[in-house]
Amino acid sequence: MSFETNLKRLEGIVAQLESERLDLNAALGLFEEGIELLRLASSELEETETRVKELIERADGVLELRDLGA
Repeated sequence: MSFETNLKRLEGIVAQLESERLDLNAALGLFEEGIELLRLASSELEETETRVKELIERADGVLELRDLGA
């Protein structure tokens, strides 16, 4: 699934956990699914951050490696 799809599903899980009366097993299942989606999204963000660090282009067109916070 894409990052955006994972994020939408996470939002749905949070809404369910906050608004519905779920039995413990259902709530735990949603929580576990949410944790897995969070791991996937976090991993994708880390990969994207690495790619951005590698591809920051200076004004003169030369690519340089630089931290995002710099």
